[in-house]
Amino acid sequence: MAGERSERAPAHTRDQRLRALRQANEIRSQRAALKKELASGRVRIEDVLAQPPAYAKTAKVQDLLLAVPKVGPSRAARFLGRCRIAPSKTVRGMTERQRGELIELFRR
Repeated sequence: MAGERSERAPAHTRDQRLRALRQANEIRSQRAALKKELASGRVRIEDVLAQPPAYAKTAKVQDLLLAVPKVGPSRAARFLGRCRIAPSKTVRGMTERQRGELIELFRR
């Protein structure tokens, strides 16, 4: 239709796209390393939730819980439900109440 503006996002240069891709890959690598450290017990989930590193802030809480030993899908769902945290919630998106309650569950 003539005269209507398109609502498309602005085009990015090739360099901008490559930089964003490198950054996303770096964050994924760091998160994978964090999950391995959680699984091995070298890092505690309570510490990650209390003071999350920048790369962990966009991770889903459920994904991090599943990396913890002895926490499977049902236990993770139970913890999230008890703290009223949606399965899709990111670490950054948690309220202080949710963060505190979840940390307390792991300290028991």
